[in-house]
Amino acid sequence: MLKNLKNISQNIAISLFAGVAGAYGFSYFNENSAKNNIQNNNLDKQIQQNTPNVRNTGGNDGLGMIIPSEDFVTASSVATQSVVYIKSIANGRQNMDMFEYMFGGGGNQGGSRVTGSGSGVIFTADGYIITNNHVIDGADKLEVIHEKRSYEAKVIGRDPSSDLAILKIEAKNLPNVKLGRSRDVKVGEWVLAVGNPFNLTSTVTAGIVSAKGRNIKLLNSQFPIESFIQTDAAINPGNSGGALVNIKGELIGINTAILSYTGSYSGYGFAVPVDIVAKIARDLIQFGDVQKAFLGAEVQEVNNESVKEFALKGYDGVLVTSVQEGTAAATAGLKRGDVILKLDNDKMNSRSDYDEKLSYAKPGDKINITFKRNNIIQEKLVELINREGNTEVVKKEVAAVDKLGVEFEALSKIDKDRLKVKNGVRISKVKRGGIFFRETYIQEGFTITKINEEEMSTAEQTAKKFEDLMKTGGRVLMEGFTADGSKGYYQFYF
Repeated sequence: MLKNLKNISQNIAISLFAGVAGAYGFSYFNENSAKNNIQNNNLDKQIQQNTPNVRNTGGNDGLGMIIPSEDFVTASSVATQSVVYIKSIANGRQNMDMFEYMFGGGGNQGGSRVTGSGSGVIFTADGYIITNNHVIDGADKLEVIHEKRSYEAKVIGRDPSSDLAILKIEAKNLPNVKLGRSRDVKVGEWVLAVGNPFNLTSTVTAGIVSAKGRNIKLLNSQFPIESFIQTDAAINPGNSGGALVNIKGELIGINTAILSYTGSYSGYGFAVPVDIVAKIARDLIQFGDVQKAFLGAEVQEVNNESVKEFALKGYDGVLVTSVQEGTAAATAGLKRGDVILKLDNDKMNSRSDYDEKLSYAKPGDKINITFKRNNIIQEKLVELINREGNTEVVKKEVAAVDKLGVEFEALSKIDKDRLKVKNGVRISKVKRGGIFFRETYIQEGFTITKINEEEMSTAEQTAKKFEDLMKTGGRVLMEGFTADGSKGYYQFYF
């Protein structure tokens, strides 16, 4: 069997708290359609909540460091009300994957049922819950527990590119979290991590913001959004999907990952900034899919090699490495070797800056690009587009083969242009333990261009092809591309 698996031998293991490392180490991780026509202004009203005024008073830790203990108490009392415990239940023992291999197997298997756990944050008073995609991925049933009450939850939408998902429970007058602004967060300020590590509910730990805009190459998707807030507040398995809050109790991030050699906390945790979270959550609730805005330029940080290659003066900005035809970047006349200094008034000094800025926008928004070519500064105003190359609202075209445990989605125009193909269908979801995963160990994000030499163009066509092959039996040869654009082949037999 030919397999194109991603190399997993890394110096530092990236552990996904509840859904992967946490579930395997302590309670095995596991495993939609959107509710439409919910207006943003209604959502905004629902997420407003008064937060008590707090005083910056506190004691001394004996080392000359001022600890704002009363602020911690106030922030904790506010934030813990809005954090829920999530249990994900899957039927049947799932195959060991790379995270189980690295961090150890186990989990609560209860016969044929496998249970994982994590955290979530109440986004609106009427029951919308934010969590990580990896917390709920692969679940057959989801249970949300809040203040000892249990609710069955359904998935409203998920976005693997940011590792976020939205659940809905039937409840009213819930204590929804008050949103802060992650763009206002400063390195060095106090924060609290609130969640359910090791199945210990409503746990609070304190630390500081140790960095912003971190790209740790965690997310394996076509257009990952990685601009994490880094904190030294203790975060452990089970904290995934929980809240990172400031000392006012305002949400500034969703806890997502840790860097660890063991699967447990060893110094650094990472959270998706709330400004990104809020935009994605509203899109998932309203449209069932994130309305991503594209500029159409691939960028990288300026380094010694690029300074020499392109005769740059200085290290400011991000270097344009390629421009896709028919995009806003092409319309603006951007070329390889240009250096983007600003998007609107925000300076761009890293790929994380670039990705984060675009994550706030929606197709149709106009953005001013300040860039440098041959050390001459230019400015252009352009209109951002969606993944189909226009400014309309887009929805995913998906089709599933439940017997195989796999889901497919149509390849967008942006994807086709990037991969330089005329057709293709992406694997958007693979159930670990399902037939498809057991036979191939294929990863989500793989693009199928051909099955047994027949070109695949739509999700429905691909699903039907597999259903027909299941009936007739025989060899299956898939040809396509991995998430990073590498050519790949998979072969198995029904």
